Amino acid sequence: MQVVLHAGAHVTDEDRLVKCLLENHELLEREGTLAPPPALYRKEIRDILNAAHQDGYTPQLRDRALAAVQADAQTERLILSNPGFFGTPKMAASAGVLYSAAEMRLATLSEIFGDDRVELFLATCNLATFLPAIFRQTSLASFADLLRGVPPQNVRWSEMIQRVRTAFPDMPITVWCNEDTPLIWAEVVRELAGLEPRATIKGEFALLSEIMSESGMKRFETYLKSHPGMTETQKRRVIAAFLDKFAEEDAIEEELDLPGWTDDLVDELTTLYDEDCDAIQHIPGVHVITP
Repeated sequence: MQVVLHAGAHVTDEDRLVKCLLENHELLEREGTLAPPPALYRKEIRDILNAAHQDGYTPQLRDRALAAVQADAQTERLILSNPGFFGTPKMAASAGVLYSAAEMRLATLSEIFGDDRVELFLATCNLATFLPAIFRQTSLASFADLLRGVPPQNVRWSEMIQRVRTAFPDMPITVWCNEDTPLIWAEVVRELAGLEPRATIKGEFALLSEIMSESGMKRFETYLKSHPGMTETQKRRVIAAFLDKFAEEDAIEEELDLPGWTDDLVDELTTLYDEDCDAIQHIPGVHVITP
């Protein structure tokens, strides 16, 4: 069985991928893929992880996990999604290290699922928006308590992904930039679900409808109907053009209200993030979904 772990990151998805997979459950079921509702397993998987850490691995833990998600003999691909797989928001960038517990959590999950083939899916996010957002989800008194003196300019997604790649050289890893998601949404859903590249899915433009004006979406849908058979690349170009003209600014603007979080710092972090995304594409064995 393939076990796909969608590990967030925090504040990048808000369970939109899970909702889209649930909307396509009949299609997934025909393919032998199970994407259960997170309410069935998030607490249970956390308890299983704690049991494995405290008492060691036992074969019963896998049985317990599969029972929680209601997997059966027909399940060939199991998709589990949780931004907390690698820790809480407080642990997401503690002391300037992104998800320092990732390797330990992945090692335990890999042990629990034994001979199953574990895959990792992860979205990165511009640290200019990611760090303030995760800080707001903690109970820390100040932002300085999160990074503990490490300059935000020193934090890198590539460092985190390289750690995982080194620890698990054979684990399939798929990464994409959260900022690109409106353009690559359908491809992310298909790859997560293990579907064919041109498979028809419900909710292919669900994310787009959240950030585009109603009139823009109507024009976009009319354009698609009048131009059938477009390739994914062509669709992305069309999406980019419509977003450029009809995007709702309030829907895509991020709240950046940290003391000292200046426009210059945001610009610097954004430039560093772009460079970091390029570096990720050069990590061997890491598949990056790009527009």
